[in-house]
Amino acid sequence: MSQEPEVPPVREIPATDLKAMMDRGEQFQLIDVRSPAEREIATIGGRLLDQQAYDELIAMDPATPIVFHCHTGMRSRAAAAHFRQQGFTNLYNVSDGIEGWSRNVDPAVRRY
Repeated sequence: MSQEPEVPPVREIPATDLKAMMDRGEQFQLIDVRSPAEREIATIGGRLLDQQAYDELIAMDPATPIVFHCHTGMRSRAAAAHFRQQGFTNLYNVSDGIEGWSRNVDPAVRRY
């Protein structure tokens, strides 16, 4: 009886690690799970997780690196867990969210 391999856990990273990944030119999908209204207040790039983005992500290779972020890391953790359940194996959650980005990476990004 063979068992399916265990899907790797979502990797929790601080905003400073996301910045380092960007600075190294790593290729990944940056997904913002906040609302459009929150995104109008502050953004660090990436793509809003709307239905079109969701459909395109689900169609990607399950090994595609995907980094999720929200305001403080909670909603993005749930989104990453959902994609893990769909079989994705290279997932990251920005544990301190855009709040951590504003505090520790770029204070010009507005806090709310």
